[in-house]
Amino acid sequence: MRQQMTFTDLELAAKKKRTRREIFLTEMDQVMPWAQLEAVIDPVYPKPGNGRRPYPLSAMLRVYCLQHWYSLSDPAMEESLYEIASMRQFAGLSLDAVPDETTLLNFRHLLEKHQLTHALFTAIHQHLCDKGLMLKQGTIVDAPLIHAPSSTKNAQGERDPDMHQTKKGNQWYFGMKAHIGVDAQSGLVHHVAGTPANVADVTMVDQLLHGEEIDVFGDAGFAGVHKRAEHQSRAVRWWIAMRPGQRKVLTDSADDRQIQLGEMVKAKIRAKVEHPFRVIKQQFGYLKTRYRGLKKNTAQLMTLFGLANIWLARKALLAAS
Repeated sequence: MRQQMTFTDLELAAKKKRTRREIFLTEMDQVMPWAQLEAVIDPVYPKPGNGRRPYPLSAMLRVYCLQHWYSLSDPAMEESLYEIASMRQFAGLSLDAVPDETTLLNFRHLLEKHQLTHALFTAIHQHLCDKGLMLKQGTIVDAPLIHAPSSTKNAQGERDPDMHQTKKGNQWYFGMKAHIGVDAQSGLVHHVAGTPANVADVTMVDQLLHGEEIDVFGDAGFAGVHKRAEHQSRAVRWWIAMRPGQRKVLTDSADDRQIQLGEMVKAKIRAKVEHPFRVIKQQFGYLKTRYRGLKKNTAQLMTLFGLANIWLARKALLAAS
């Protein structure tokens, strides 16, 4: 239940100018499927009893979303709730009832323990399907690298053992890969999987398809995917980009010009797979892994891509509301 508005909240509501943050939070408040998401967490969320009364689930879920939208750690989120009235108002909290960083940490651990970030992602996906925003005729697969801190200045004195280094071009990277399957029509993410950075893209495709595709698109890193045993029974058309070396030897002949045109069309469709990454990196400020361990970072990616889907679909959702 939302808290009664304080004088500070009333002053905020009476302002003549609305900030970008206030506009963003108002839009997301309207389009997020709060009831469905709360229903996922409610069975395992602490109930009022003899001990300390828990914060309302609605407030904790909203604060959890705020953390991902603004890339805030638990301590930074606690301070922001004290300092920024629009965030408190969005979460339905008052100044004398702000959850501390330990409470925020425990809520995240609760979601991780029961693997609820995947369930939350699925609930958002189903909500978008119900709104007719997932057409399922084509899937774009991609697996960008996510950097991880390479410093050994920590309690263990070592880099994250779940991460790995890999070479792309002439440069070495350390971190993980975020393998995603994206709807070719809407650009919305329907599958997410996290692996160490050295895992080959082509080996994860089977986990990124929903099974109803007619067409599958991918860059040159997925060359040969149609030959793998797990795809022999799939009745799909594979639209995989040519390797750069193959395109370089194309001539100006009519046949080669036709091939170049086909590559341009495939590239235009594949460009949609970059939209969710642009949102989580540029809009949400996610530039590298925050936690140690593949499981925790994959759980965060599930939440980020679920929220990115809502952000990308917000205009259609607002129009339908």
